[in-house]
Amino acid sequence: MENQLATFLTTQGAYHFGIGMAAIGSGIGLGLAVSKAMESMARQPESAAQIQTGMIIGAAFIEALTIYALISNFLAAIAGF
Repeated sequence: MENQLATFLTTQGAYHFGIGMAAIGSGIGLGLAVSKAMESMARQPESAAQIQTGMIIGAAFIEALTIYALISNFLAAIAGF
């Protein structure tokens, strides 16, 4: 029983902990990116369009990484990992 629990915690537990950390990290990163973009637009309103375009592209990449983490979690669940 203890051996099974240790195996679960080292394989599945570590994997799911990593997925959770990826989601938390992307949330923090997205918040910081949007925050800094808003500050930049407030300081230089004439370049707001360029800043907003860069922010949206960056936010899309951050969200894509989170979706990849979610998909890998689903695939791992299907495979029985």
